[in-house]
Amino acid sequence: MSYSVPASSVIDYPAEAMASFPIYAFEWIDNLHFIQPPDRFLPDPSAHVEAARAAFLHAGWEGTGEIGLLWLPTFVFPMDSWPSWDGVALWHVKQFEDGTSWLMSPIELPFDVFVRCLPDLES
Repeated sequence: MSYSVPASSVIDYPAEAMASFPIYAFEWIDNLHFIQPPDRFLPDPSAHVEAARAAFLHAGWEGTGEIGLLWLPTFVFPMDSWPSWDGVALWHVKQFEDGTSWLMSPIELPFDVFVRCLPDLES
């Protein structure tokens, strides 16, 4: 018996929706053991990974590193901004050159420590 949400429910949006997701840069995500491969949650993650890649590149990512998913549990959010009972999965890639991590979230993140990038994917 599993007491976890089904893996198939972690990513519940189409790849096209990702063009409007906020992107953040953060320098000190150094424990990558908890980054999960997208194919753990999507039968064919290619469209989602390509959408993440395009958005990260547009925001300033240099194109190095492996795109994966990082889960944030609900308890790390301020109580008045809980995303859901299940937390939220962020798209993540760590750039090799300077160690900057790029994060893409389906929701606005309430953490002042992250640098918000404002890509205009329409241009």
